[in-house]
Amino acid sequence: METLATRLKKNPPVKHYRIGEVAHYSGLSRQTVHNYTIMGLISESNWTDGGHRLYNENVFDRLVHIDELKQSRTLREIREIMEQDKMSPPTA
Repeated sequence: METLATRLKKNPPVKHYRIGEVAHYSGLSRQTVHNYTIMGLISESNWTDGGHRLYNENVFDRLVHIDELKQSRTLREIREIMEQDKMSPPTA
């Protein structure tokens, strides 16, 4: 079975992405991307003047990390892990 990391080997260009583009490059549904945003697993980096979410290229790394964690964790557990990662100081 093809993993999210494998699908993203296409190296999406560096830019801001609308939710549909994130869905296209990741192979996830728009609803899944939306749900991950609402849950705080991923976050938008900007908004359009029309109020649409924009994501930067880092969203794809987070989606791969979520996909890997989903093999053995619930979404609630994943959210807790990712919240702890945000609070942990970077390692040198």
